[in-house]
Amino acid sequence: MNFGNLLSAFDAVMAFRDAARRFKGGSTQQPALPPTTAVSAISGQIETRLTNVVVAALKEAFERDHARLELERAQLEEQRRRADEAMRMELRRQAAERELGRLRLLAGSALVGWIASVSLLIARLGAMNGVARGVMAVGWLLLLAALGAAFTAQGRAGAYVPDVKEPFDVKSAGPIAVWLLIAGLGVSAVSLLL
Repeated sequence: MNFGNLLSAFDAVMAFRDAARRFKGGSTQQPALPPTTAVSAISGQIETRLTNVVVAALKEAFERDHARLELERAQLEEQRRRADEAMRMELRRQAAERELGRLRLLAGSALVGWIASVSLLIARLGAMNGVARGVMAVGWLLLLAALGAAFTAQGRAGAYVPDVKEPFDVKSAGPIAVWLLIAGLGVSAVSLLL
């Protein structure tokens, strides 16, 4: 039922009510009004009621739209927060992978250095004196310590979980492995000069 039909039905009911009052001899509650005044009073009341209904409907629609916009804004903010958190986790994961690759390179370098120093010792066993052999043994120990420190740091980097709020940190074993590798290679090189 549309608005025009509703208005027509209301006019018909009001006309029927007025006719019934006239037929009974009038109502004691309201004085009889001329037909044009009665129609304009009724239409004024109808317009006032309809205006109130339209204003209430518009107010409800605006409130509903405002609530929907606030919900959408909250959802967008939550999505932005999740995207930022996912980006931070991805950056942490990439940092852990880079550190893991660096530590693998350190471990491989320490292993190659140790193997090279062992092969040099075997090749020059008769030509090396006791001091050179002792220095070479210290170099081996330093290279093996670098290998162990690199493996320890790799274990820490492999166990890192990007979901955790704390930043990735392998400060203790990573730099130690580098310095042990440098010292081991240096001592091994010195042993060749003795």
